[in-house]
Amino acid sequence: MEKVKAFLKRKNIVFSAKRYGIDALGAMAQGLFCSLLIGTIIKTLGTQLGVQFLTDIGTYAMGVSGPAMAVAIGYALKADPMVLFSLAAVGASANAEGGAGGPLAVLIIAIVAAECGKAVSKETKVDILVTPAVTILVGVALAKLIAPPIGTAAGAFGDLIDNATKLQPFWMGIAVSVLVGVALTLPISSAAICQVLALTGLAGGAAVAGCCAQMVGFAVMSFRENKWGGLVSQGLGTSMLQMPNIIKNPRIWIPPTLASAITGPVATCVFKLQMNGAPINSGMGTCGLCGPIGVWTGWLAPGEEALAKGAAAISPAAFDWLGMALVCFLLPAVLSWVFCLALRKLGWIKEGDLKLD
Repeated sequence: MEKVKAFLKRKNIVFSAKRYGIDALGAMAQGLFCSLLIGTIIKTLGTQLGVQFLTDIGTYAMGVSGPAMAVAIGYALKADPMVLFSLAAVGASANAEGGAGGPLAVLIIAIVAAECGKAVSKETKVDILVTPAVTILVGVALAKLIAPPIGTAAGAFGDLIDNATKLQPFWMGIAVSVLVGVALTLPISSAAICQVLALTGLAGGAAVAGCCAQMVGFAVMSFRENKWGGLVSQGLGTSMLQMPNIIKNPRIWIPPTLASAITGPVATCVFKLQMNGAPINSGMGTCGLCGPIGVWTGWLAPGEEALAKGAAAISPAAFDWLGMALVCFLLPAVLSWVFCLALRKLGWIKEGDLKLD
């Protein structure tokens, strides 16, 4: 047993929830961002502007989402170069075989393939053959074997959330908005979760509302401590920056979470706000304005996941734009500020509790 522990330590193979559930998942979201998400935005711009060159660029970027996710996961697991490069084939196969749940299949399979590749890396004199062979054979074999059922299960769960939101838009609007918003602020990837579940439609709109509430909420309510730098870093960056402060005083999480519980059903029941762009946008909030951009691209050119659920392109009216503005920006800012002011008066939030280091 001691020899096994020593071997795993030497190979930097760490079996932990943090490495797989936070580091790998977060890296996968970055891989998605740098392929599917940015590709969707560029393709939509090309289509709307009639520029075929941009449309082609976006299509190519979207087409390598599987390899991009797998390589990003390998990077997070500190894979050696030969393993890292071999994961491109693993990601392509897992994403293709996994169908709608491809990202979840890529996450699981890329982790296993990367760790197997790391185990044999530099252990033989023919490393240039052994390492890529083991990584690819293990990964592609698993993709053929388990990616389809993983994709089916993930797709079914995503459909369950989508259908439940349609049937109970008020209560599910609250639940999805709060849970996905909380996930965005936690050190896990709400974007990857939404992509894995193919969260679009009304459920995607609720997720956008919750994520925007967290980011805009923390940015506005902490303005007195963090000024403009904090407003930008949290409003366009990530509310995860507040995690150290949340650990010190969990009550600071109440205002944006209450705001998300309100904006979620406002999105689903009042404005019928749907996010039919790439599902990753559902979990991005105002990070780089990806949430609102996802809503916009979904209006003009729904993604494959949304189309499969019956979505269609629309010409947004003034009411649609008003709904997006209120749900993504104005309501989160006002509600979080009001709730925070009340908690400051109660002494639950004190001066400096929201200060970023």
